[in-house]
Amino acid sequence: MAQSPTTKLFIGGLAWHTSDETLREGFQQYGQIEEAVVVKDRDTNRSRGFGFVRFATQAEAEQARANMNNTESEAISKPSMLY
Repeated sequence: MAQSPTTKLFIGGLAWHTSDETLREGFQQYGQIEEAVVVKDRDTNRSRGFGFVRFATQAEAEQARANMNNTESEAISKPSMLY
């Protein structure tokens, strides 16, 4: 079955200190971000090490996936992206 086009990327391997803001900053160079969310533990409010970034267009999401997959930055350590 073929995957349908999407603008939302799963971002795994986030550093524990990554916030919604730093996640957005790490990906904004690839286009307009409509949403950037780090998933947090509901008891501790600490990052669970993954999140989601939703771009305005599929082309922007594809460019981010191609350029950021398995790269490191201050907020992101070896992210893995699936969509």
